[in-house]
Amino acid sequence: MRTIRTSILVLALSSAWFVAHAQQEVMISQYMFNGLLLNPAYAGSHPYMSGSLLHREQWTGIEGAPTTSILAIDGPLWNNKMGLGFTIAHDRIGISRDMEMAGHYAYRIKTGEYGKLAFGLKAGISLYSARISDLIYWDANDALYQQNISNEVVGKFGFGLYWYDDRSFVGVSVPTLYAADGAITTDATNAIDHYFTQHYYLYAGHVFELNEDFDLKPSVLLKYQKQAPPEVDVNVNALYKDRFWLGIGYRTGDAVVGMVEYQVNPMFRVGYAYDMTTSLLKRYAGGSHEIMLGIDLGKEPIRIKSPRYF
Repeated sequence: MRTIRTSILVLALSSAWFVAHAQQEVMISQYMFNGLLLNPAYAGSHPYMSGSLLHREQWTGIEGAPTTSILAIDGPLWNNKMGLGFTIAHDRIGISRDMEMAGHYAYRIKTGEYGKLAFGLKAGISLYSARISDLIYWDANDALYQQNISNEVVGKFGFGLYWYDDRSFVGVSVPTLYAADGAITTDATNAIDHYFTQHYYLYAGHVFELNEDFDLKPSVLLKYQKQAPPEVDVNVNALYKDRFWLGIGYRTGDAVVGMVEYQVNPMFRVGYAYDMTTSLLKRYAGGSHEIMLGIDLGKEPIRIKSPRYF
């Protein structure tokens, strides 16, 4: 019985490693409130400067499970026709560490009476490290395991489109369209051409006004990467009196998500999400915790008249 349980654990951890390797972009549950983390075209989509701090602990209880910390800031320029943003993201997965710093630029055009279409570009660098010596391996002479990787600089470029109006949004993006990561690949036979690969995101949402007190916002996010099965996040959030969000979601093959966000005052908002694992890992790990602090530095009457839906 011990052998069977150990085999299941190894299989589960191997699957977790594969997902972590294939899904290299940051994964968050509160994406519907942090659009800049998915799409550079989101930059400046509000008529005020906005920032957020987010920290995520995934699969608690498993050594080497993903841990993510993110700072994001964006705001409008040139009479809201353009937007600029900046993000710093630190990802820790197993033996690897990745610190990414990126600038985001968006240009918007009007589509109809209320809608806007934004074109976005992302450019940044990653400092990538991997403690290869911490791996357990059998061939001590294999060239792949001869030295650690320490703060290798990787240039990254991304692209996105984002359409939105007062109550709807649709986006498509490739956060890392190209990565200059030759320094962390290897010349060994059959080695990968690029460590960082393209991840494709397609997402949409709409806010329905139910009555004076309640609004309902369903949203969906489709993630595709050729080395992993497609993944879909489906979420429904309810807004009470323009201040209190309560939501539930499902991520295919991974977790059921519960989330809450509270608008403390016109400037500050706080959010929390908990992912209850539904994969094989649920036997050996706890769920995932994600906490977010947001700040909106704009004119107070704007935010009171038009609450922040996304």
